[in-house]
Amino acid sequence: MTETRDHGGGLDAAITRYGGTRAEWLDLSTGINPVPYPIPNLPADAWTALPDRTAADSLIAAARKLWNVPGKADVLPTHGASAAIARIPSLAAAGTVAIPGPTYNEHAAAFRSYGWRVSDTVDQTSDATVVVHPNNPDGRWWNESDLNAPLTVIDESFCDIAPGRSLIHLAENPGTLVVKSFGKFWGLAGLRLGFVIGDSGHVARLRDGLGPWSVSGPALSIGAKALDDTEWAANARDRLNADAARLDSMMVTKGADLLGGTSLFRLYNVDDAVQWQDYLAKSYVWTRVFPYSRTWLRLGLPAPDRWSQLEAAL
Repeated sequence: MTETRDHGGGLDAAITRYGGTRAEWLDLSTGINPVPYPIPNLPADAWTALPDRTAADSLIAAARKLWNVPGKADVLPTHGASAAIARIPSLAAAGTVAIPGPTYNEHAAAFRSYGWRVSDTVDQTSDATVVVHPNNPDGRWWNESDLNAPLTVIDESFCDIAPGRSLIHLAENPGTLVVKSFGKFWGLAGLRLGFVIGDSGHVARLRDGLGPWSVSGPALSIGAKALDDTEWAANARDRLNADAARLDSMMVTKGADLLGGTSLFRLYNVDDAVQWQDYLAKSYVWTRVFPYSRTWLRLGLPAPDRWSQLEAAL
């Protein structure tokens, strides 16, 4: 039986229900940077030739430098973080995996598909542990002491907002894998680029499983340039922090209580989340609700020229 996953997005369904066009809608249901990294000019062969080793090596070198990857850890670019998440459970014999929640649900779904038993609390006797650092949706940060299972997965898809809090130094530990997402912080989710960093044996098996040319030529080229652009990243963090504070002020003024989140998404407690979502959707603003909570509402950040639409909707 296929497991139903709950995600942000789903704008087509919202348009069907409420009307409007995609251009009219303000989609705040995801945690993607609304000011993406500017697409650089690409060499013609990025589109016409099979990706070569030199392009992949350039991207890996940029990743090692930016994230201070330990020398013993291997680095594997993938076609999105989800491609790795789906395969990681195959790296060890099925047992019990601790995935403290609520959190991003693809991890539990992937482990269950390989026959693992999933626990939602950290258990020192588990065969595997998965944490999302910082957590989605509440922004919780984890401690190194929580992570000592034989297979340890640290999902840092949103960690580029605060690189100083990364647990990347653990990537050289046996059995440890750190997952990185390019699409969130750099705002290019459609590029489909992610990374797995860690235990060289595990990474080698993932590399074999994904096969050759799993990352496109344009993704290799754009990713390498973006990861090298530390000035852009610093400016993006400053803007995201300021915009997150602006969003909090707007929502709290309207009666929402801040529960947590990151500078890419904010989590609020409201009296009726579905009612809030419906109210905002009538003004073509799409937000995120959760099947396990009737009061949690999550919002991403508007693009700089779209704040007035949210203000009017509220």
